[in-house]
Amino acid sequence: MKLVTAIIKPFKLDDVREALTPLGIQGLTVSEVKGFGRQKGQTEIYRGAEYHVSFLPKIKIEVAVADELVDQAVETILEAAHTGKIGDGKIFISPLEGVIRIRTRETGDSAL
Repeated sequence: MKLVTAIIKPFKLDDVREALTPLGIQGLTVSEVKGFGRQKGQTEIYRGAEYHVSFLPKIKIEVAVADELVDQAVETILEAAHTGKIGDGKIFISPLEGVIRIRTRETGDSAL
């Protein structure tokens, strides 16, 4: 199993969620986060004054995926979250040693 973590633009969340559903991915965790990468923030005007915003709003999606679905899930996120503009985000793939469904105590892939 792998933990796939994607940092994406907020308006792409529904697209990514809808794209992952047909793969059989039933659960994901979503967090509102702030950060910056190569775009290094942006300048905004508020009440006539210019402010430099260092951290931009992003969405962090975390989904536990069975090994055989990892490549397909990553490709799906890439397609759904892509705009072609700077700040599209990143995807991180980490090994996941185990999963336990609290309600039923199922473990491994059956707990996903």
